[in-house]
Amino acid sequence: MPYGGRSGVLKTRIMEFRKERRVTQEELADAVNVTRQTIISLENGKYKASLVLAHKIAQYFGVTIEEMFLFDKEEENL
Repeated sequence: MPYGGRSGVLKTRIMEFRKERRVTQEELADAVNVTRQTIISLENGKYKASLVLAHKIAQYFGVTIEEMFLFDKEEENL
């Protein structure tokens, strides 16, 4: 389910890390127990990952959540 907000888009580096490591969308989806469509939606910024999913994806690639997901400080009101 898409997340509302001003931009409605959360930038991620999932595709960048995935291609760098030659991991398919299907392989990543299987590894973090979601559908390939979820990975596609995350990569396109149409879906915001739950904290648990964000952690699983970051852990899969051996990076922090902050390295994988680019948060908009203005949107978060920080």
